[in-house]
Amino acid sequence: MTTDFRRLADLEVQGRRVLVRADLNVPLKSGQVGDDSRIRASLPTLRVLLERGAAVLLLSHLGRPYGSEERYRMKPVAERLQELLGDSVPVRYESADSPAAPEQQEFARGAEPGTVTLLENTRFDSRETENDPEFARILASYGDLFVNDAFGAAHRAHASTVGIARLLPSAAGLLLEAELRALEQLTVDPRRPFHVVIGGAKVSDKLPVLKRLVDLVDELHIGGAMACTFLAARGGRLGRSLVEEDQFETALSLLELAERRNVRVHLPADFICAAAPEAGSRVSLHPASAVPDDLMALDIGPATAGTFNRSLERARTIFWNGPMGVFEIREFSIGTMAVAQSVAANPGFTVIGGGDSVAAINQAGLADSISHVSTGGGASLEFLEGKELPGVAALTGSQA
Repeated sequence: MTTDFRRLADLEVQGRRVLVRADLNVPLKSGQVGDDSRIRASLPTLRVLLERGAAVLLLSHLGRPYGSEERYRMKPVAERLQELLGDSVPVRYESADSPAAPEQQEFARGAEPGTVTLLENTRFDSRETENDPEFARILASYGDLFVNDAFGAAHRAHASTVGIARLLPSAAGLLLEAELRALEQLTVDPRRPFHVVIGGAKVSDKLPVLKRLVDLVDELHIGGAMACTFLAARGGRLGRSLVEEDQFETALSLLELAERRNVRVHLPADFICAAAPEAGSRVSLHPASAVPDDLMALDIGPATAGTFNRSLERARTIFWNGPMGVFEIREFSIGTMAVAQSVAANPGFTVIGGGDSVAAINQAGLADSISHVSTGGGASLEFLEGKELPGVAALTGSQA
């Protein structure tokens, strides 16, 4: 882990304006916050700054807007943040077409100690993702100090994660530091056996981290639709399941590499199948390599869940990223919920990364039984892959 950046405790914030980049990219349902996990994760840093007399100005992106889309305004986040912080801490918000718009600049000047000022969605301005120097300069002008607490965006070299850090005295927030410390335990002398459960849709999305994991782990459990590509590459019949034929050679080479490294790979033995991933579908159970031509594999079956569970009982370190099926639909959630229960029951060091995996563990009501629930799926995978995270690297070169 990079250790030569300042921590929150190193900053003198009394009476100063502190610009905080948080990851408040939460799901919205009917104009309201659907899951406030990321907002809650930002609270410890905000509360420390407020208790120490700072004026907090808060930046985040929300969704993937094209310009200033009404549905991606930060208002629902501001309302939920106000509820969580309570009436004693005023949360200020004013909509705008850009967090750098003239009216936002005027609004930011009204921030006072003991208050939180939530600025508009950083991605309303295209200059954010370009790490535009002028955009970063305007945002930096709002604060005296900068705190990056957005681990979920740490793998993005954007103006609000990298550009500002180059312009202001900067430090890592409590969440960012905790994320790095937890993930470091997976890469530096983890307690063994070290097991990884990985799922999701495509092998191609997780190819780099799969290659890296073969060098790190003792056992690898592959589920979700991505398992179909591995099984099909071995000659299995997968019906209408999602299969990446252009990844067959890669899948086989990964399995061969794992064998050379003495890494045991667990692939599904059975699947719960249906004609389409729809609620109320008629489901049936089939061997993993004999899915009928008119059906799709949409969840791992009970035999696979049992095998995964018995294997995970042996683990002393577990990392889980990606669901075992279309868990949002009840008929195809059994495998993912079984994995959630297995990981939660393990007394060792357990880490969950990735939005879908986090949603699943929350759906199961088991988040409190996990050692660390990461707020950044993409960032956690890139960390495990061995990549430098730009948002973290920028803190090491910030102004004194």
